[in-house]
Amino acid sequence: MEELLQIMQEIDIPSAYDHFAEGESPDPPFICYLCPGSDNFGADGKVYYKIDEVSIELYTDEKSPATELKVETVLDKHGIFYDKSETWIDSEKLYEVIYEFEIGG
Repeated sequence: MEELLQIMQEIDIPSAYDHFAEGESPDPPFICYLCPGSDNFGADGKVYYKIDEVSIELYTDEKSPATELKVETVLDKHGIFYDKSETWIDSEKLYEVIYEFEIGG
């Protein structure tokens, strides 16, 4: 989790774990990140190496390749292999770009 916190600090975009409190969401761009599960490696009937699944959700009010590059540059610097997807959230009028990856702990 320490490496994830360092990654979020280096990205330097306002962020919150899972969500911002009601009414406290900053103007875009902003990030919500979470660890929805794990994919641990086991040996001898116990967890041998902990692996967290991570999702970084980047929200922008317009398509922003420069902002996406900012996130991707930090992930690349940390040697993170990620999958990326994108969607338009009509009800919020925001683009959501999701980076999913695993990080060892």
